[in-house]
Amino acid sequence: MDAIKMMTRISLFLSVCFVILPVQAAPDIQHWTSKQGTQVFYVHAPGLPIVDLQITFDAGSARDGNLSGLSSMTSHMLGMGAAGLDATKIAQRFEGVGAEFGHSADRDRAWLKLRSLTQQKWLDQATDTLAMVMEKPNFTQSDFTREQKRYLISLKREKQSPSKIAARAFYKAAYGDHPYAQMPNGTEKTIKALTAADLKKFFAKYYVASNATIAIVGDIDRKAANKLIDKLMKNIPAGKPAKPLPKVVDLKKAQTIRISHPSTQTHVYMGHPGNYRGDPDYFVMYLGNHALGGSGLVSRLSDEVREKRGLSYSVYSYFSPLARKGLFQVGMQTKNDQVDLGVKVLRQTIKDYVDTGMTEKELTASRKNITGGFPLRIDSNKKILGYLAMIGFYKLPLTYLDDFNKTIEAISLKQIHETMRRRVHSDRMVTVIVGGEK
Repeated sequence: MDAIKMMTRISLFLSVCFVILPVQAAPDIQHWTSKQGTQVFYVHAPGLPIVDLQITFDAGSARDGNLSGLSSMTSHMLGMGAAGLDATKIAQRFEGVGAEFGHSADRDRAWLKLRSLTQQKWLDQATDTLAMVMEKPNFTQSDFTREQKRYLISLKREKQSPSKIAARAFYKAAYGDHPYAQMPNGTEKTIKALTAADLKKFFAKYYVASNATIAIVGDIDRKAANKLIDKLMKNIPAGKPAKPLPKVVDLKKAQTIRISHPSTQTHVYMGHPGNYRGDPDYFVMYLGNHALGGSGLVSRLSDEVREKRGLSYSVYSYFSPLARKGLFQVGMQTKNDQVDLGVKVLRQTIKDYVDTGMTEKELTASRKNITGGFPLRIDSNKKILGYLAMIGFYKLPLTYLDDFNKTIEAISLKQIHETMRRRVHSDRMVTVIVGGEK
């Protein structure tokens, strides 16, 4: 119980510190390869007796094959018990020393997280328990059957959500036969087809040392961090790295998909494959999109759709880079009887922005907003951990955080105009419209 009280006190202390501490420089990132062949990314953060750890595997839903939902359920089941201990006992082992454990997956990645106090007796139990989860997850038939039913109930519930319906149709139309087309939580058909043996096979193939990266941030020195990682990974099979994903094929023509659904609001998704992590155009596209629809109520889309015409309370655009091209997505909700006008305004605003380019005033405001807000992106160990995990998994430069603001400041208006014209195609977008019935 002492460990829990200490973690609670530290959490309260942190919430105050991040308000009053001065702006800090980007953290010093160190990198090495562990004895087991795992890439490690480390930041020393002294001052508070806490360490944050994330182990990321190339085991996202893009690896599902014909059984969509496999990665998601495998990750989910890691919280259901290990080494013969059930979920309650595993949770108690973490909670008993004030540790926090988490696990999840997306299209590219699956990961396990640990936050622990650094006092050795508490850290040892936390890491021992995490090692049990990675080495000997239970995957019992009873747990699998229960969670399979939960997934199926959730999928049935999705049919009542116009946004979820739109997202499925949007990804399928944008990606075709590419693995990114599948939704991470699968379909009723694929979830019913899954077995506990499928999960065990997936885990054995992808949750291996050579397919992992580790991010670690906290009040332990590099020697202690290396020792901790060797302890965690010593019994994890070396395995093989996952094969590179196929490239995403760009869309050749526009497509509009209308799905009737009983709702007072119609949901609209529009876009096409955009950019990827490490894309040479990433920062230019990120800055270019800020004035289009990435800056909330002061964006070009918001001005045209919301302020001038009152068609939607909220409208947005963003790039979501992945290992391969993630989506450039524009979205809004509007009244059923205004949807055609709303879609027309969306398309025209995107076309005009790409054709004429960002203004000098928009560029100045976007730069200030992005660079001024950057310190808040790295104002906690958890946020730094997220960046470390991303940098490691996607093989980005170790100077990514140091270079962020300098890169944004160096981008010219001409670069943005040329890049957006080359990479954003208003005449080749998928448009998904879900709604239309009261």
